[in-house]
Amino acid sequence: MNLRNIMVIGWALAVLLPATVARSEVALPAIIGSQMVLQRDIPLPIWGWADPGEEVVVTIDNQKHGTKADAEGRWNVTLEPLAVGDPRSMTVAGKNTITLTDILVGEVWVCSGQSNMQWSVRQSWNADLEIASADHPQIRLMTVATPGMQIPLEDFTGTWQVCSPSTIADFSAVGYFFGRQLQEVLDVPIGLIDNAWGGSACEAWVSRDRLNDSELYGPLMKRWQETEAKPELKSSYEEFEKARLEWLGRAIAARKAGESIPAPPTPPRNNMVTNHRPGNLYNGRLQPVIPFGIRGAIWYQGEANTSRAYQYRELFPLMIQNWRDEWRQGDFPFYWVQLADFKEEKANPGDSDWAELREAQTWTQDRLPNTGQAVIIDIGEASDIHPRNKLEVAKRLARLALVNDYGRDFASDSPRYKSMSVRDGKAELVFGDVGTGLRTVDKREAQGFVISGPDHQWHWANAKIEGKDKIVVWSDEVTEPVAVRYAWADNPVCNVYSKEGLPLTPFRTDDWPGVTANKR
Repeated sequence: MNLRNIMVIGWALAVLLPATVARSEVALPAIIGSQMVLQRDIPLPIWGWADPGEEVVVTIDNQKHGTKADAEGRWNVTLEPLAVGDPRSMTVAGKNTITLTDILVGEVWVCSGQSNMQWSVRQSWNADLEIASADHPQIRLMTVATPGMQIPLEDFTGTWQVCSPSTIADFSAVGYFFGRQLQEVLDVPIGLIDNAWGGSACEAWVSRDRLNDSELYGPLMKRWQETEAKPELKSSYEEFEKARLEWLGRAIAARKAGESIPAPPTPPRNNMVTNHRPGNLYNGRLQPVIPFGIRGAIWYQGEANTSRAYQYRELFPLMIQNWRDEWRQGDFPFYWVQLADFKEEKANPGDSDWAELREAQTWTQDRLPNTGQAVIIDIGEASDIHPRNKLEVAKRLARLALVNDYGRDFASDSPRYKSMSVRDGKAELVFGDVGTGLRTVDKREAQGFVISGPDHQWHWANAKIEGKDKIVVWSDEVTEPVAVRYAWADNPVCNVYSKEGLPLTPFRTDDWPGVTANKR
């Protein structure tokens, strides 16, 4: 948060809170409330508001932490690590006392991205059965829904809910199925924070001051600066920004008075507050949750950035690092879903912006520690960008978490290309993370491979699995192979898996410029 934003928020509170000072008491943000799950085994930030200089004491179990609100009325303490156990109560005492009840300690995950993460249980396959069976009191749900903003928001409207048939229908399907799988295996409480916005671009989830590479992001930022300078858009946004800050002051005052939170102002109908403007969701959706203690994050996004896939190679890891830096929990686990197959199948091999975005996602695993990718090239739908089989998506994400973070011995990573050599006019490819070996599905022949010679002309290829981790690829039309691609299309026909059921990661062996190489 830069100085200007601190001053703006401080000004809003200073202007608004004196009108309610007679009832001004200690208050908590929405993310800290009854029925929440606190992350086990790590120090836990707890924060809120009070009168400047007011003494605040937070008590849970045998812990008691005291502090004073600063000059802007904000306070924070850090709880010592808690272990899983019976439901707890927590009191926050200042001039008044807030008592939070039915608090569980377990594992907390943020579920973020665009519409495929936002996609609800009621919109997924077997929704009727899934909703009817969603009686899981050890799973707790929180949904963040705020507009995009250029100033960091400190709060939102929302409450923790116990997972049940009456609360699960509109929650993230991937998030719920992921959390349910963890809860069933680990037998500990699970807290899920649904923080996704359909259609959102990656740059909206990044702090604007990180987008300072003029060559890479300059054209993007220039387009937005031109939009932001339009008088009618600038005026409507500034009016809304002021109204939102005023609402924040009233909301905090209402929390302190134990009253209902007033309805927030309606955002203007323009893209100044939406999900593509750089920094908007970083400020509007992420900041109200930070620094709540979490285990990690799962992410499903990329569709909105396919036209700039090469840029995504840098933008996506930048976003992850930005989140980690802000949360100050180190390199917490971050797992994402690679884009599914989508759009019409094509008769001839060629380039694909969707394939290039998938490649950017795959390469991010090599850029940052504690990351992983769920490959779902086999469960998309040609005519719908929102595949309904969210259960399988979540299971593949859960495998990554269960193996990497909880020490379970499962297959978790999709097979991935390692190296290529050429012998007798055939390309011999070696793969890693193959589990007990590779296999095909539906057809005996391996499908989805194309091959090229020095002329850069692609031809459909024959392919045969040899041994545990090798595939031999060839074509009678290519006598001198120099490059191979697999599943390199918007909606490829491909059928290679590990024997544990995880699909081979789409790849290419060449580095020839793609269709998005110069898109900014």
